[in-house]
Amino acid sequence: MTSAFYDYVRGLSDEVPAGYSENGMRLYRHLVYLGADQMLGGYFPDVKQTLGDESWRSLLCAFIQSSAWQSHFYGDMTDEFIEFLKQQAAD
Repeated sequence: MTSAFYDYVRGLSDEVPAGYSENGMRLYRHLVYLGADQMLGGYFPDVKQTLGDESWRSLLCAFIQSSAWQSHFYGDMTDEFIEFLKQQAAD
């Protein structure tokens, strides 16, 4: 997979990479978001409830776009999300 693939999935680009269908890439982007939402929303339910749906979605999208998260396992992203929140608070 190319950087164009990852950029699209993370929402950094809306240009569908060569060799992939637009529908497939939109679905994959959505699945990445849903996986992050389920994992982090389950781990941080109070944050999700306090922020409300729109702010929570914006926060997750910003995390997915800017995260240096390298693991293929959703369960490993909680520590990275905590670091992301610390950085957001510092900015």
